[in-house]
Amino acid sequence: MIPAVPDFGIGPAPVSGRADEVAPGVVRLTAPNPGLMTGPGTNTYLLGRGELAVVDPGPSDEAHTAAIVDTAAALGAIRTVLVTHTHPDHAPGAAALAAATGARVVGYGPAEGFAPDECAGEGWSLTVPLPTAGGALTVRALHTPGHASDHLCWLLEEHALLCTGDHVMHGSTVVIRPPDGDLHQYLASLARLRGADPPIATLAPGHGRLMERVPEVVDALVAHRLGRHERIASALAQRGDATVDELLPEVYGDVTERQLPVARFSLWAHLRALAQEGKAVLADDGTPAAGDTLESRWAAAA
Repeated sequence: MIPAVPDFGIGPAPVSGRADEVAPGVVRLTAPNPGLMTGPGTNTYLLGRGELAVVDPGPSDEAHTAAIVDTAAALGAIRTVLVTHTHPDHAPGAAALAAATGARVVGYGPAEGFAPDECAGEGWSLTVPLPTAGGALTVRALHTPGHASDHLCWLLEEHALLCTGDHVMHGSTVVIRPPDGDLHQYLASLARLRGADPPIATLAPGHGRLMERVPEVVDALVAHRLGRHERIASALAQRGDATVDELLPEVYGDVTERQLPVARFSLWAHLRALAQEGKAVLADDGTPAAGDTLESRWAAAA
């Protein structure tokens, strides 16, 4: 049996359009884009006082951009817009927010129509004023590929609070969509969060409520993912060879019908990971995953 992902959520549930202060100097505002992939909606975080940074401006949505600007009016001026990754529910709102406020946009790099003013990688940091944290709050980038190769988490050092984007979500696992997404990179990035020194105390996800008990959260996500991985390896070995769509109902029988089209991508990521481990090959030519597609036929390695 694949272990379920427990509900580790704490604090108020996200409500679209409502501003919640989830830590000193950290205000969460949720976009009006609830759905299968976004849960209650994409969380935007406003950091600091006086001069603000915004993490994940969300989708291109005039109402949400206006809500960010209105919420910021009581807190200070938005100077920097930080993006966790370029997926359409996290980054497209950056251009409109920058146009409305004059802020600079910071992200890992240009992709999918997103073009930051400044590229940030591992260790990039800035400070925002915060009187209640001794005068300032340091925000540092952690490169956490897996869900997306350009994924950054943003660590608020004085709070030991991590804005996780889609690297960790409340109450569910993330989709890994090849070729940009990679299962082994995702697991390594999770392990990095678990072993952070000093420890991370709180996760502020891009979707859902805050979470504490970080090692337990990470362990649950890893156990769930590895359980799925073992099921897929076993099913492929029993069949001998199969495509993603042939395996899908067998190895994802525990998810809803609505989730199956999305699960196809994670299944593909698991098959690619099995190839990296020497446990699967492309059935047509016996090679590892180079040149594979979502429609490829896979075989258990001899």
